[in-house]
Amino acid sequence: MEKIKVMFLCTHNSARSQIAEAFLRKYAGDRFEVYSAGLEPTGLHPLAKAVMEELGFDMSSHQSKDLNQFLGRSHFGYLITVCARAEATCPIFPGASIRLHWPFEDPSAFEGLNEDKLAKFREIRDKIDLKIRSWLKEVQPRED
Repeated sequence: MEKIKVMFLCTHNSARSQIAEAFLRKYAGDRFEVYSAGLEPTGLHPLAKAVMEELGFDMSSHQSKDLNQFLGRSHFGYLITVCARAEATCPIFPGASIRLHWPFEDPSAFEGLNEDKLAKFREIRDKIDLKIRSWLKEVQPRED
């Protein structure tokens, strides 16, 4: 059976979409082919990498990808925007069956001391983790 492709889209593909990609791959990589991209890719944020490594994720091979490299080249069962800007400015994505919007606050925009920034990244990471787990129960319940 062919896996359903899922694309997580964010503005910079530096934190939220990368985190969502990593979680979905871990929880359902046997059921979904998972990607992430950005409208203006800037590179993986060091704090996103750090908070995922705290949970045992190796993000060393992750890199920001431009949405344009996927447009018209692949069909996605789901296009999931994880930031308001991507949802508002994303071009019509002809290669997606179902479009969802999961608005998460941008942790990289948080101002404060480094420890406070790290706490914000952890908070957003944990919210994304919960959302992925919840969505998986809705979209394809597991048979245990």
